[in-house]
Amino acid sequence: MDAPFTLDDLVAIVRERGRSGDPGSYTAKLIAKGPARVAKKFGEEAVETVIAAVEGDAAALTSEAADMLYHFAVLLEVRGVALDAVMAELAGRTGRTGLEEKASRPPE
Repeated sequence: MDAPFTLDDLVAIVRERGRSGDPGSYTAKLIAKGPARVAKKFGEEAVETVIAAVEGDAAALTSEAADMLYHFAVLLEVRGVALDAVMAELAGRTGRTGLEEKASRPPE
């Protein structure tokens, strides 16, 4: 049986393709447009994911969530943030409730 595809796998593919310079790679082209364009695209995909969730369309939600996770991985890559750092941040939050964690943040 094949191992399940993971976010680590996705991040590795994004890193490889993003650094390839391949003119046929969507990932390389997107990263070349810079962080602002990548962030905008991630935001668009996040909105589409929300719309699919609100509409209750499981197939659309699955597809949009995949697009969003891909663009999230590209955003991390273009900004040099490791997925491990995000996961460590999440792990650090598991010892308290979400409300406790939110209350511990500095005011905006």
